[in-house]
Amino acid sequence: MAVHALADRLRRLPPSCGTVRLVGIDGHAGSGKTTFAGKLAAALGDAPVLHLDDIASHQELFSWDGRLLREVVEPLRRGATAHYRPYDWRARRFGPPRPLPPAPVVLVEGVGAGRRVLRPRLARLLWMDLPCEEAWARGRSRDGEEQREFWSGWVEAERRHFAEDPSRPFADLLVRQSAQGYEVLPGPAGTVGPDQPVTGGDGSAPLC
Repeated sequence: MAVHALADRLRRLPPSCGTVRLVGIDGHAGSGKTTFAGKLAAALGDAPVLHLDDIASHQELFSWDGRLLREVVEPLRRGATAHYRPYDWRARRFGPPRPLPPAPVVLVEGVGAGRRVLRPRLARLLWMDLPCEEAWARGRSRDGEEQREFWSGWVEAERRHFAEDPSRPFADLLVRQSAQGYEVLPGPAGTVGPDQPVTGGDGSAPLC
């Protein structure tokens, strides 16, 4: 199974953040990141998963990177247990601190997991390779009418984020879901330099 083979590959990587192999799972909202992260975490022996939905908030849909570096990445780099306060999207407030230990592999899943400031600390970046419109349609169907207004604002915010800071061109691996499970393919990383500007119109990613 592709997920178990991927887990074996990730275990063998050199650490990227202190003793941790930090693995990013990025993709459009609704592309299946959370489900895939859960399966991969299980294949890794219940590896910790940091959901970026717990880091973002209504006020900071994408401007949470400084807080993530400070509260999570820097402690892990030092070999310490990180602590972050997960956001409650219904109550619109942050909850009590939650620990994130420096396990051999830690998964970071969510839109923006492959953003520029995080890539230097990632052992691998995975991209859920589902076109944006299809992913967003799945997300809207999943969340229902209650979240219709939120989705309208989210789509525009996500478009702006990936236009300014694309992830797919830097992905080491592409993950595609099929009726038989998942297919893991080589990603476009290496075709652009780490600091080279890339936009969705370069042919390496859909313009969304």
